[in-house]
Amino acid sequence: MIVTADPEENESRALFRLANLKGREILEVGCGDGRLTWRIAHQAARLLAIDPFEPSILRARSQLPRDLEPTVEFRHAPFKDFASTCPGSSFDTLILSWSLC
Repeated sequence: MIVTADPEENESRALFRLANLKGREILEVGCGDGRLTWRIAHQAARLLAIDPFEPSILRARSQLPRDLEPTVEFRHAPFKDFASTCPGSSFDTLILSWSLC
């Protein structure tokens, strides 16, 4: 069975109404395979997407469109580990989509 998450893009439309992401330095926590990353990356100056599940990160990296390579970086890291090594002022915006489920 194929599962399509938000084919109408309601999630990203709601996000864009709530936050201006244009030119922002964005941290996406729990990016999974990049399902939301692709929708927001075109607006970001830089987007770092992290996830604790390595197979998801590998899948996301393999699907990274060439035009987004300068903007998007995927990193295999649990948020707790990442946060302990990252300065707090490194990002303008933090996005958590399904991470708290």
